[in-house]
Amino acid sequence: MRKFPGFWNKNNEGPPDLDEVFKDLNQKLNRMFGGKGGQGGPRGGAPAPQSLPVAPILGLVALIWLGSGFYIVDQGSRGVVLRFGKHVETTMPGPRWHLPFPIETVENVNLEQVRTIELGYRSFEGESGRNKELRESLMLTDDENIIDLQVAVQYNLKSVEDYQFNNRSTEESVRGIAETAIREIAGKSKMDFVLYEGRDEVAAKAKKLMQEMLDRYQSGVHIVNVTMQNAQPPEQVQAAFDDAVKAKQDLERQKNEGQAYANDVIPKARGTAARLAEEASGYKLRVENEARGNADRFEQILTQYNKAPEVTRQRLYLDTQEQILSNTSKVLVDQKGGNSLLYLPLDKLMSMSGAGNGTTSAPAAEKSAQEPSRSDSTGLDRTRDSMRSRDREYR
Repeated sequence: MRKFPGFWNKNNEGPPDLDEVFKDLNQKLNRMFGGKGGQGGPRGGAPAPQSLPVAPILGLVALIWLGSGFYIVDQGSRGVVLRFGKHVETTMPGPRWHLPFPIETVENVNLEQVRTIELGYRSFEGESGRNKELRESLMLTDDENIIDLQVAVQYNLKSVEDYQFNNRSTEESVRGIAETAIREIAGKSKMDFVLYEGRDEVAAKAKKLMQEMLDRYQSGVHIVNVTMQNAQPPEQVQAAFDDAVKAKQDLERQKNEGQAYANDVIPKARGTAARLAEEASGYKLRVENEARGNADRFEQILTQYNKAPEVTRQRLYLDTQEQILSNTSKVLVDQKGGNSLLYLPLDKLMSMSGAGNGTTSAPAAEKSAQEPSRSDSTGLDRTRDSMRSRDREYR
C-alpha cells in the first residue's frame, strides 16, 4: 500500500491531520506561484519566500460568486427561479437575489408584451408586402363555398408558470388553435355573412373560442385581439364576386337615397298635417264660440223684443240698414225738408266708405271733407245741376 506523507499520522492509524493537509496545500500553492516549498529553507541560506494568503483569495472569489446572484426584474415581467432545473419561485418586478449559478438560474418572462400571430399570410420584415399561405387561408363555409381568410391574432401572457412549463412552442400552439377556431366558425356560417356583414362577429366568436381552448390546455396565454385582415373569395372567381358586390352596393345606395327622401318628406307631411289639424281645431273653436255668442245675443234680443216689439223691430231695421249701407258705394239723398243746394263730395264719401272698411280713419275723412280742393268744387257744380234738373222734373 502506497503511503502519502502528511495525510496519515506517523503510526498510520486514525484519520488524517487537517493541519498537515492545509500545510501541504499551502506548499503546493507556493510552488505553483514560483516558490520552493519544503521543510528546510532554500539553498544558500536565503530567506524563504512569503506564502500567498489563501483565505482572502477564497473569500474574494466567494464574494464575487455570491454577488453574481443579484438580478433585476423589469416592469411588466416576472422572474422564474429554477434550482437545478426545478421551479422554486416567481419573483415580482424590482431588484432580487438568488443562489448563483450553477445552483439556481433565473429567466425573465415579459407578461405585457403583445405578440402577433399571422394566419393565412406572412409579412416580410421591413416591407409592406405579404405572402399568402393558401394552406391556412382557404376555408369551407356552411353553404359549401370556399373563402380566403387572413387573420391576425394578438396575445400576451397571463400565467408565467403555465407559459413556462406547460408549453413547448407557444407560437405554434396559438397558431394551430387560431386556425381551428376560425375554421369551425367559418364552417358554421354562410359565405356572404363571413365576407360582408358578419366579419366583426366572426372575429369576436373566434376570440372567445380561442380563449376557451387555451384555458382548457392551461397555456397561460391571453388573447388580446383578433382582426380580420382580409376576407375574399378565391382569385379564380374574384371578378364575379366583384360584380355581385357592386350590385349590392348599388342596392344599399338606393336604399339610402330612398331613406333620405323619406326622412325629408315625412317630417314635412307630418308638420303640414299637424298645422292643418291645429287650424281645423281653431276654426272649430271659433265657429262654436260664434254660434254660442249668436245664440246668446238672439236670446237677449228676444227678451227685449218680448218687452217692446215695435221699438226692437225698428232698432233692428236701422242696424241692418246701417250695416248694409256701410258696405256700398251708393249715396242716398232725402230731398224732403232738405236744402236744394246740397254739397255732396263723392270722392270724400268714397274715401270715408273706404275708411269704414279699414283703409282710412274717420277723423281723416272728416278733415278732408272740411277742406275741399278744386276738384271738389267741380264735382259740387255738377251735383247742383243734377239736383236742379231733378227738382224741375218733380214739379
